[in-house]
Amino acid sequence: MTRTFVVGLDGASWRLLDPWIEAGDLPNLAALRSESSWAETRSCLPPVTFPNWKCYSSGKDPGGFGVFWFERVDLANERIDVTNGSDFHTAELWDYLNDEGQSTGVVNMPTMFPPRDLDGPVICGGPDAVQGEYRTIDSGYTSPSELEDELAERFDYRVHPDPLLSSNDERGAEVDAILDILEKRFEVALWLFEEHDLDFVHVTLFYLNVLQHFFWDEEPTKRAWELIDDWLGRLQDLDDTNLVLMSDHGSAPTTTEFYVNEWLAENGYQAHERTVEDVLRPLGLTRERALSVAKRAGIVDLLAATVPERIQQLVPQSSGLKRDRKLEAIDLSRTQAVASGQGPVYLMPGVSDSVRDRLIEDLRGVTDEHGNIFTDVYRGEDIYNGPYVDEAPEIVVDQRPGVHVNDGIGGGTIQTGPDRWAAENTPNGIFLASGPDFESEGELDQISITDMAPTILAANGTAPATDMVGEVLPIVAGDVPEDRRDPIDIGDGAGGQSSEEVTERLQQLGYME
Repeated sequence: MTRTFVVGLDGASWRLLDPWIEAGDLPNLAALRSESSWAETRSCLPPVTFPNWKCYSSGKDPGGFGVFWFERVDLANERIDVTNGSDFHTAELWDYLNDEGQSTGVVNMPTMFPPRDLDGPVICGGPDAVQGEYRTIDSGYTSPSELEDELAERFDYRVHPDPLLSSNDERGAEVDAILDILEKRFEVALWLFEEHDLDFVHVTLFYLNVLQHFFWDEEPTKRAWELIDDWLGRLQDLDDTNLVLMSDHGSAPTTTEFYVNEWLAENGYQAHERTVEDVLRPLGLTRERALSVAKRAGIVDLLAATVPERIQQLVPQSSGLKRDRKLEAIDLSRTQAVASGQGPVYLMPGVSDSVRDRLIEDLRGVTDEHGNIFTDVYRGEDIYNGPYVDEAPEIVVDQRPGVHVNDGIGGGTIQTGPDRWAAENTPNGIFLASGPDFESEGELDQISITDMAPTILAANGTAPATDMVGEVLPIVAGDVPEDRRDPIDIGDGAGGQSSEEVTERLQQLGYME
């Protein structure tokens, strides 16, 4: 029986890779493209880690499982919480493979911490498997739990690199730590695939996109892709194995930082109040500066362990207040809309449809010297499907490639040049399928990220579920299941990490600044 090995390349885009492929720098990836079916993909909006890794694995858009970004906004109750693994209400492609008697392994898949039991090993990772700010996690991240000891003994395995990359000035040990992490991900996934004789394995290279965010196409990112290309050559040589490459979204060089909540305030949709950060920030006291000093002094762990969280949160970030602290700076009684980063905009309860329509048109009209800031602006119910559409943001912006929609409040500036990231996410990722169960059709028209799970299931002889919105691509060799099966109910999720710990990790990496 043919087996399947899926490599998840966080943030991968043909826009980044094509020049290196054409220059002969990625020969194995070039060879794979020449003998496979491949395409540019379209992510669900917003094009970020949460929710798009689940869009891939579930075959659904966020309306199908209830997570729309890293944070859950509840303006009726005046609260904002960071989402975690327990908030995704859906079965995934490995559940369906297990149900058909196929063994699976999942390595470093974001959105899966803490691990849940599957028929095969699970190793958690991504930004959500955390133990506190700046610190890696050393237990509780595998299923079965005893796998942790074997990973430590055989591979000196780490969930997160140390030291952790936090700026584009750090090109030494921080980059080397990420490259080592990527190497270990491949080693572990291949070892599990062969040692456990798995029918299917998925491995995610999450920290690849951290390099792209901070360096775009510079030398640190290219080193990572050359490492990946070497591994693709090894995986191509596996007998009777399908090799699938995919990404959760794409990336492009950042040209513009757009502070959406500052824009909402400037245009009368939001009212701000003065906070302590308005006093501290002009003095040059910011969290980014404090972290840089602590790293140079070698006291990051000491400060993270000894300084109370409430004190850490008082130190302002350069880009303004984030998450629930946004609400401290907003007078909700005089506010109509509050935005998250990178796309979602939520309306206060009772705001009329006419206000929403006017806000959509105003957002569509925002421009800079490069043109419209947003490719388009949508009503949430027009782009999401499923039982959780009522929880969706009322408005979703599709940021133009190169635009980073920043939700920070307090700086007073609406638009600047690039702030922290050299590259921002785009909806245009990659997909490639090669092996005995796939036809070699060359370049396909653009596909949806939700098409991946149905297609992989069909190639493995398993019918997709009726609640998957994705389609089976016409690249499967042999017979394709004619009917769809009933969905699997996995209950209310698999637990979750505290929102404070997830927030800290996301802030350190720049995802929530």
